[in-house]
Amino acid sequence: MQPGSIVRCRKRDWVLLPSDQPDVVLLRPLAGASDQVVAIHRRLADLVGYTLPEERLQPATFPLPTVDQVADAAAIRLLWQAARLTLREGAAPLRSLGRISIRPRTYQFVPLLMALRLHPVRLLIADDVGVGKTIEALLIARELIDRQEIRQLCVLCPPYLCEQWQHELTTKFHLDAVIIRSGTITQLERQVPSGKSIYAHYPIQVVSIDFVKTDRNRHQFLLHCPELVIVDEAHSAAAADERFQSQQQRHRLLQELAADAQRHLLLLTATPHSGIDAAFRSLLGLLRPEFATWQIAELAENQRATLARYVVQRTRKDIELHWEEVRCFPSREAVDVTYDLSPEYRHLFERIYAFCSEIVHTGDHLHERQRRVRYWGALALLRCVMSSPAAARAALAARIDTLALADEESDFQPFIFEADDSRTNDEVPLPPVEASAQMLNDHERRRLHELIRLTKALAGPTADTKLQRCRDVVQQLLSEGFCPILWCRYIATADYLAEHLRQTLPETVQVVCVTGRMADNERRMLIESLTTDRPRVLVATDCLSEGINLQDRFNAVVHYDLPWNPNRLEQREGRVDRYGQLSSIVQVIRIYGRDNPVDGVVIDVLLNKAREIHRALGTYVPVPEDSASVTEAVLNALFLRRGREGQQLELDLGVPAVEVLHRRWQRDAECERVNRTRFAQRALKPDEVRRELEATDAVLGDPTAVREFVLTAAQRLGLPIQPDRRRADVFLVDVSEATLNRLPAPIRAGLTPYLSTPHRSSLWRMSFVSPVPPEAEYLGRNHRFVTTLARFLFEDALANPQSAIAARCGVIRTRAVSRLTTLWLLRVRYLLEQPDRHPLLAEEVVVVGQQATGEWLDLDQALALLAAQPDANVSLAEKRELIDAALAQWLTLHQPIAAFLNERADVLEQSHKRIRQAVALRVRELALKPQLPPDLLGILVLQPIVTPQ
Repeated sequence: MQPGSIVRCRKRDWVLLPSDQPDVVLLRPLAGASDQVVAIHRRLADLVGYTLPEERLQPATFPLPTVDQVADAAAIRLLWQAARLTLREGAAPLRSLGRISIRPRTYQFVPLLMALRLHPVRLLIADDVGVGKTIEALLIARELIDRQEIRQLCVLCPPYLCEQWQHELTTKFHLDAVIIRSGTITQLERQVPSGKSIYAHYPIQVVSIDFVKTDRNRHQFLLHCPELVIVDEAHSAAAADERFQSQQQRHRLLQELAADAQRHLLLLTATPHSGIDAAFRSLLGLLRPEFATWQIAELAENQRATLARYVVQRTRKDIELHWEEVRCFPSREAVDVTYDLSPEYRHLFERIYAFCSEIVHTGDHLHERQRRVRYWGALALLRCVMSSPAAARAALAARIDTLALADEESDFQPFIFEADDSRTNDEVPLPPVEASAQMLNDHERRRLHELIRLTKALAGPTADTKLQRCRDVVQQLLSEGFCPILWCRYIATADYLAEHLRQTLPETVQVVCVTGRMADNERRMLIESLTTDRPRVLVATDCLSEGINLQDRFNAVVHYDLPWNPNRLEQREGRVDRYGQLSSIVQVIRIYGRDNPVDGVVIDVLLNKAREIHRALGTYVPVPEDSASVTEAVLNALFLRRGREGQQLELDLGVPAVEVLHRRWQRDAECERVNRTRFAQRALKPDEVRRELEATDAVLGDPTAVREFVLTAAQRLGLPIQPDRRRADVFLVDVSEATLNRLPAPIRAGLTPYLSTPHRSSLWRMSFVSPVPPEAEYLGRNHRFVTTLARFLFEDALANPQSAIAARCGVIRTRAVSRLTTLWLLRVRYLLEQPDRHPLLAEEVVVVGQQATGEWLDLDQALALLAAQPDANVSLAEKRELIDAALAQWLTLHQPIAAFLNERADVLEQSHKRIRQAVALRVRELALKPQLPPDLLGILVLQPIVTPQ
C-alpha cells in the first residue's frame, strides 16, 4: 500500500497519505479534505486488529459507478466541478492557490515566482505603497507551508500592525495566528507545555518587533525563531546612528536572524531608500552579506543581475503598464481648497505669532537648552491655534503656574512633528507649552491669559472660516458620491469638527470620530459599524493613518490639518488609495489658509515638493532622513524674520536650509527612479506568470468556475440566488429560515452564519470577484459555503446515487459529436518526490475522451464536450445499455489510461521544475509519479444524432 492508494479501515474507505513518521499512518476520507485527516499508529492498529479486524488497514478500490442513476451532461459536469473544488493538494506547481480565500492579481505572483527560484528564500519586496505587499509575502509563506518546506512562520511588525496581519493571515490565507507582544505574552504562555518556548509552540506568529528587540526577550526569540520570518516596515530596522537607539536594536535583531544561513527572510517596505545609502545597503546585507559592501550607484552588470534576483520594486504605473491588462488602482485627483482667516481669527493669529516670535527672540540670553524649549513651545502654540479654536484653548490653558521645568531637556519633537514609523501623539501638545511657560516673566504670562480670552469667542463657522469651508467641501463630496476621511492633527480638533458636522449634515449621513484615546478594537468596531448603503464621513487623527485599511468604505481624503511631515501625508492618503479600492477616483483635498503663514511654510517647504516628486516619478519618495532637517527648515522659515506681521509673513524660499532640503530630496528621487527601473523585474514576463496561473486554474478551477458551480448547484437545490440590481458583480442569497429549512442539513449548516435574524436582512450579499464590492462577501473556492456545497454534492453522489443532484453516469444525444464518444471523469493522485524530503500528495480531476473508433481526444476536446447540450431524447433502457457497455470497456483500458497519465505526469513535472529553479534544491531529482489506478468518478456517453439518408 503506497501513499495515494485506497485502503479500508474502520468499515470505510480512505486515501492513504504520505507521513513523515514511519509508525503513523495518515488517512483522509475518500471524498473528504485534508482537515479531516485521521492519524493511526500502525503497530497499535495491528494489535487491536486481533480483536477488531476492521482496525487493520486493507487494500481497497474506488467504487465504480453503476446504472442506478443515469442523468444528463449537466449533472455530470456538476460532479466534475464539485470534485475539482474539493481538491486542496492540487497537482499544479502553485500549491498555495488550493488554500487561500482571495484571487491575487497577476503582478502579485511575481515575488512568489522569484522566491521559488531561491534557497533559502530571501527577498526585499519594495513595491509601491498600497499595491498589496502583504498578499505578496503571504503567498510565499502559504506556498512554502503547503510544500512542507517550513512548519512555522513569524511576522515581525510594529505593534500597531499586529491585528491587521493576524486578520490577513486568518481570513485570506487560512493560517490561524497568535499575536505575541507585551499585552498577550502572559495569557499565551499559560497554554504552552512546561519547558517549551512560546516561539516553538505556536506555528503561526505575529510578533511585535519592539517587544522582541529588547535584551530581555531577544535571546529566547532567536533561539526558537521559526524558519520563515516576514519583516514589515523593514526600513524602520535599517542601520542607524546612535541617535536612533530603538532602530539600532531592531537592526541588530535582524542581523542575528539573518546570520542563520538556512532561514527564509522577507523584508517588506515601500520606502527602502531613505536617502542614506548605508541604511539601504544594510537592508540588502540581510539578504546576502556581500550586498552590504556593494556601491549601488556603481554596480557592474553581473552585480545588477544578481541583486535583481533578490529585490522587487515596482511603481503602480509600471504594474499597470507591464503586468495588468486592466486598470487595478484608482486615480488620485488632488485639489487644493483655500480659505481666508476671519477678522477675529486673523487678529488672534497675529497676536499669538507676535507673542511666539517675541519669546523666541528674547530668549537669546538664555542657555541653549532653554532657548530650544522656547522654540518648541512657540511651535506648539502656532500648530494648535491654526488647527482649531478647541486645540488653541486647550494649549493656551496649559498649567503655566504649577509645573516646574525639568532638569534635562525633554524630547518635545514628537509633540510637534508627526512621526514616521510610530503612532503620532494626537493629544494637544501641553508638555512643550507648559515647559516654555515656566520661563515667562509676569508681563508675558499676562499676555498669555489675554490670548486665552480671545480664543473663547472663535468657535463655530461664523468666526472659524476653516470650519465653514470644510463643511462646504464635505457637502460637495457627499453630493458627488464620495465618502471622505477628514484628517486632523489633534483630538480636540477632531472632536470639534465631528460635532459640528453632526449638527449641520443631514441625519442620513453617518459621522464618526476616531482618535488615539480609543483602543484598537474600539476603533475597528466603530468603523465596521458604518453601513455602505448610507453616506458616511470619518473624522480621524493620525492614530488611524497606520494599521487599518479603509479602502472598502471611503474613497476621499480631506487634510483638515496639514501634516508637518510629508511622509504622514502619504500614509493618510494610502489608507484609501490602495489595492482593493473599488472607486476609479480617489479625491484628495488639502485645506489651508491663503493668508496663513504657518500653512504657507508647510505647503511651500514640504508638501508641494512631495507632490512635485510624486507627479514626476509616479511614486512616493520619503522626506530625507528624519524630521530634524524638516524641523530646522520650518523653524528658520517661521522665526528668522523679526517683527514681520500681516501680509509680510510670506515665506522666503531663499532660506538656505530649505534649499538644502529640496536639493537632497531631489537627489533621493533620482536614486529611487534608478532603483525602480533596476528592480522592476521586467525580465520576468507577464505571459510567463500567466502560464503558471492558467496551469493551476486548470487543476483547481478559477473564479469563473466557482461562480458557475455555485449558481448551478443552488438552482438544483432550490436555493434562490439573484443578481443585485443596485451593485454590479453582487448576488443576493435568500437565507430566510423558511428557505433554509428546505435544504439538506449540511448545506443548511454551511449557511447558518448568514442566517437572518430580527436585526439582519434575510438576504446575504456575496460576490465572485476580488477585490470584493462593499457589503458583499467574497466567495472563492475555499470559502466555507463553497467547500460545504462541493463536499456535499461529491459525497452524496458516491453514497446516494439514486437521489443525488450530481450524477456519476450520464447519456445524451447531441450534435456536438459525429461518432459515439465516451468521457471518463478521473481523479488522479500523484506523488511528488523531492530529494531529501518526504513525498507530497498531489491530485487533479481530468476528463479523458475516446471515440468508438478507438481514437483518443486531447484534454481540451474532452473537457469541451463535458458542456455539450442534448439535442434529442434517449430512452432509459438505451441509457443503461450504453453505460453498461462503457463500464465493460473501462475494465480493458488500464494500459492506455496508464500511458496517458504518465504523459500527463511528465507535463506537470516539467511545470514544477520550471518554477523551482534554485540550484541548491537539486530540481533535476524532482519527480511526479501517478498512483494507479485512478478513481473513476463518472462516465458521460455522447451519442450522435443520426440523420436519415
